Amino acid sequence: MELDPRTTALLVIHCQGDVVGPDGAFADFFYQQVVERDVIAKIARLADTFRTAGGTVVYTRVAWKPDFSDLQVNSPILGIVQQSGCLKDGNPLTAIVEPLTPHDGDIVIDHQRVGGFAGSGLDDALRSKGITSLAFAGVATNFSVEGTARVASDLGYHTVIVADACAAATPAAHEASIESLGLLADISTIDDVTNALTATSVTS
Repeated sequence: MELDPRTTALLVIHCQGDVVGPDGAFADFFYQQVVERDVIAKIARLADTFRTAGGTVVYTRVAWKPDFSDLQVNSPILGIVQQSGCLKDGNPLTAIVEPLTPHDGDIVIDHQRVGGFAGSGLDDALRSKGITSLAFAGVATNFSVEGTARVASDLGYHTVIVADACAAATPAAHEASIESLGLLADISTIDDVTNALTATSVTS
């Protein structure tokens, strides 16, 4: 696998307190696997690798207005959002968790759907920087990671799933999602992506 850091972005999906934290609205769904797979620390290291190599780090953050006037409940998971009152803009648990706090130069894209491209400026932000390859990390593998990755593939991006930097509610859900993405994306590891980036680092 070849990854030019000048045209590659790490796309970090929904690493927000309500999604990945112990006190979040979705803690019962995702927190155990987030901890067992150590994905936050792994993503932090991977993000630093991207920055050092000259790549781009992008965070997608799902957030709705405090009155939910921009929340369209057309799926069970968005019904849970409505019922729990979570992920409202301005709430501390809607922010990116502290170990992954965006750095200067990182990009944060807010959106209101499960996937990161729908109704957001994500595609425009990536194309404005000349990004052609996307490496995916975050939560949940079978929801927002997979949903956003499928659109990325359709939009023509070289799509890479960093499997050991993602988590779902269960190991089985994670593995099923990874298997289903195998013909749409390169299934990779943190080590593979690190080696590909450093082999073609802009400093070389």
